[in-house]
Amino acid sequence: MLDVVQTQNIELRQKQEGKCILIVDDEAIIRDLCSRALKGYRVLEAADGEEALKVFDNGGVDVILTDVMMPNMDGIELLKKLKELEPTLVVIVMTGYADKDIILNALKADADDFITKPLNLLQLKTAIEKALVKKALKEEIANLKNVDRLKSNFLSLVSHKFRTPITSISLFLQNLASGVYDPEDPAYRENLSMIYKESCYLGGLVTDLLNFSQMMDKGDKLKLEPCNLNSIILDILPASREVAGKSGVEIAFNLDPIPSLFLDREKVSFAIKQVIDNAFKFSKEKGRVSIRIEKQEDLSRIIVEDEGIGISKEDLPKIFEKFYQVDRENTGQIRGFGLGLFYAREFIRLHHGKLVIESEPGKGTKVTITLPAAEGCPI
Repeated sequence: MLDVVQTQNIELRQKQEGKCILIVDDEAIIRDLCSRALKGYRVLEAADGEEALKVFDNGGVDVILTDVMMPNMDGIELLKKLKELEPTLVVIVMTGYADKDIILNALKADADDFITKPLNLLQLKTAIEKALVKKALKEEIANLKNVDRLKSNFLSLVSHKFRTPITSISLFLQNLASGVYDPEDPAYRENLSMIYKESCYLGGLVTDLLNFSQMMDKGDKLKLEPCNLNSIILDILPASREVAGKSGVEIAFNLDPIPSLFLDREKVSFAIKQVIDNAFKFSKEKGRVSIRIEKQEDLSRIIVEDEGIGISKEDLPKIFEKFYQVDRENTGQIRGFGLGLFYAREFIRLHHGKLVIESEPGKGTKVTITLPAAEGCPI
């Protein structure tokens, strides 16, 4: 029996560990009482709604326990603002008033639970435990909705990307079967060349889809091995379709020799390839792409700069979103799926690194990938 109780206590501590409760009340004695009752959780305090918002902005809060009647900003107004900021947040309202209007206003503002004053400490603990379960369910539902939305967006994007080249090829074959084209006509050869390019583009789309699928299947686990950044870059360039398609773009190297780093070769290679591909993809027919590696203390930086079309200030915050593509000409024909930079940044972050983009329309783009030395690996 004792072992069962000890096991339950251990499970409860593990469940509580790391969970953060923010207590908002203008009475210090109430905040102190709640803090003592919630021993085992990480507890933060605020004396009014305005202070609570500042604490919440720092992040990491799981549940908020708030009084209603407070100076500066009352609990109902705080509740409304919190739900706007984070819909999955769980807020418990404390009130010593049995006023139906207060309760109705709190319900309209999406309050998750109520506790009446004077506080019953057992009721308080139970309410917090229920709130954490509710938050987990809310987050799971939100994730499922997000996955469903992403799936719909992805299927729509793939359909759009495939439709244009398939339509072109289909029309050409129909005209060919109808005898519209004369094999000796120069227009026939031009269209044949165009259709060949479209079929190559389709093949490239399928290859990209398979690559994305494989990288997504690998998840967030890293398979670390000694890697040489110079070698990775030199392997990427000759295999890149974007580099091959811009023969008029000069490549400038400054690859300082540095010792190997412990990296996940596939993930880092994928990230660097996306950056290099974009540099050429958005370059003009003639120009220059600079690739250099710099070492600074315990960091290595890969810097890729181009003289291409650049990115506007409005587009910069969006370029790491899934499926987002910069389309300055509004043609709807930007090639690719808008996934490359999203996964590139995620893979660099898995290595505790950073991927930063600076750009200005008409003046090109600079991308900096910063990688720290892995533990136990000299840099």
